[in-house]
Amino acid sequence: MTVKTEEIIEALKPVQDPELNRSIVELGMVKNVVIDGEQVTVEVLLTIAGCPLKAKIENDISDALLGINSISKVLVNFGVMNDEERAKVREIVHGDPASTAGSQPAHGHAEGRVIPFADPSCKTRVLLIASGKGGVGKSSVSANLAISLANRGKSVGIVDADVWGFSIPRMLGIDKPPTVIDDLLIPPCVQGC
Repeated sequence: MTVKTEEIIEALKPVQDPELNRSIVELGMVKNVVIDGEQVTVEVLLTIAGCPLKAKIENDISDALLGINSISKVLVNFGVMNDEERAKVREIVHGDPASTAGSQPAHGHAEGRVIPFADPSCKTRVLLIASGKGGVGKSSVSANLAISLANRGKSVGIVDADVWGFSIPRMLGIDKPPTVIDDLLIPPCVQGC
């Protein structure tokens, strides 16, 4: 029995972009599927040229599709998204900036944009670890607090704003830079975030 395109798309839904942690189907990265007997060719659009995790995406796609009985070979062809496609990804990941703006363009709360975690019903909490003195362990406290919360099942993010140099990436074993899609910064992920 020949597999249908809808079955391929359904099988690809669990495959995630490893940096954005969203389904490649949801992000619109699956551009085309061609079925030729037992061979399936999937065209995938990457958010940036030279994506460092392209091989992982290819392996995850192959693993997902080779689990379907009638498929014996999977080919993955890569392309790169255009500006409009990247804008859609940015909206999926970050939300529509216009939806939280007043009559002003969305340029932060001073221009009419709502601060989402200022809402009393929001479960997000922002903690600031600061000191007027250097070398007192702000980064150590931040890293250990984040790890402890993550171990308890919480989603955690750290902004390291040390003007003398960032130590959090080194403390957490992060050796890759953040991903940048136009003006959207996707921080690296640690411990499966």
